[in-house]
Amino acid sequence: MREISFGREGLADYATLAANSRGRLVGEAGSPTRTPFQRDRDRIIHSTAFRRLKHKTQVFVYHEGDHYRTRLTHSIEVAQIARALARALRVDEDLAEALALAHDFGHTPFGHAGEHTLDGLMADHGGFDHNAQALRVVTRLESRYAQFDGLNLTWETLEGLVKHNGPLIDASGAGLDGPVPAPIAEFNAQWDLELAAHSGIEAQCAAIADDIAYDGHDLDDGLRAGLFPLDALDGLPLAGDALTAIRETYPDLDADRTAHEVVRRQITAMVEDVIANAVDGLRRLAPQSDAQVRACGHPIVTFSPAMAARERAIKDFLYENMYRAPSVMRRRERAQQIVRDLFGAYFSGDGEMPDDWGERWSAARANEAARARLVADFLAGMTDNFAIAEHRRLFDATPDLG
Repeated sequence: MREISFGREGLADYATLAANSRGRLVGEAGSPTRTPFQRDRDRIIHSTAFRRLKHKTQVFVYHEGDHYRTRLTHSIEVAQIARALARALRVDEDLAEALALAHDFGHTPFGHAGEHTLDGLMADHGGFDHNAQALRVVTRLESRYAQFDGLNLTWETLEGLVKHNGPLIDASGAGLDGPVPAPIAEFNAQWDLELAAHSGIEAQCAAIADDIAYDGHDLDDGLRAGLFPLDALDGLPLAGDALTAIRETYPDLDADRTAHEVVRRQITAMVEDVIANAVDGLRRLAPQSDAQVRACGHPIVTFSPAMAARERAIKDFLYENMYRAPSVMRRRERAQQIVRDLFGAYFSGDGEMPDDWGERWSAARANEAARARLVADFLAGMTDNFAIAEHRRLFDATPDLG
C-alpha cells in the first residue's frame, strides 16, 4: 500500500505536526493510513479505560437516571468542543480529540468524592492525583498489546495529559502546586515531558474545552435534577442573559427546551470568546512553531478577562447550588465510606482482590508503599457499580447511594 503523506496540510505554523512527532517510548513502525495522533486517538477509544467511563460518575451516581452525564458522555462533549477550537485555530484536531477523550482516565468511581478520599488514604504513599493516574493508565495499567504495557502513546499526547492544567514545575525545578505527583516524576525521569513548559495549542484546546463542557452540562443536569429552578439563573452571567432573551422571543417555550437553549447559547458564547481571544494572542505572539508556543511562558487558548470573570461566577453558582446541595453531599459522604472501606479491606488483605490483582498484591505484600499503590490502581479503575458490588461482596451493609 502506498503511504499517505502527513504534512502540514493547511495547518498553522504553530500547530503540533504529526510528521514531527517525537515518537513513542517503545519504537513502532508507522501506519500507512493514519497519523501518529490518529493512532493515539484510536487506541484511546478502544481501551478498557475508555469503556469504563460509561459507568463513572460525573456528579450523579450511575443509577439515578439515564439522562445525566457520565465521565464518558462528558468526555465526548469535551472532544467535540476541543475539535471545534482546534479547527478554528488551524491546529491538529486529532491530537486535541485524543487528549479530550483520555483526560478523565484517572478519575476514581464517585467523581471527585472518590478522588479526595483516595488521596487522603494515600497521603503516606505519594498521594493520589487523577492526572497522574491517567498517565499510569496509558503507560502501565492498560494491558492489551503484545509489545508493551499501556497504550504507547506519542510524546505529545502524554505531555498534554500530564500538563492538563499547565506546567508542574518552575524553571528551578520546584513544584508549582506542591511536589510533582510520584507517578509523573517517575515517568518523567524515563522520558522528559518538559514539565516547566506549557503544552501545545491542541492540549490547551482540550483543557479549556473541559471547562466549557462541564459549565454547560452541569447547569443542565442541575436543572434536570431539580436542584435549582430556571428562575435561579436570573442575574447569572451568560445563562441569565440567555434566559431573558429566550423568554422574550419564546414566551411559551416549555422548561426543558428553555434549559437546552440556555446551555447551548452559553457554550456558544464561551467557544466564540476563546477563539477570538486566542486568535488575538496568536497574532501578538506570532509563533512560528509549536516549540515557541510551549516556550512563551503563558497559555494562549484562554477566556478573555471579561469571560473569565463570568465563567468564575458560573462555577461559584454551581458549587453553591449543585456540588454542595444537601442531596449531593449525602451521596458524597456515603460514596466516600465505600471507598474507605474497600481500600482498608484490600490493603490489609482481608478483602480478596480478583484475578491477577491478587497475584500482584501477594508480590507487593512486603512493601507497604507498593501495596498501597496497587490498591489505589485497582480502586481508581473501578466503575461506580463495580465498587458498590465489591462493597456488597465484602461487607454486610453497603451505604445506599439512591
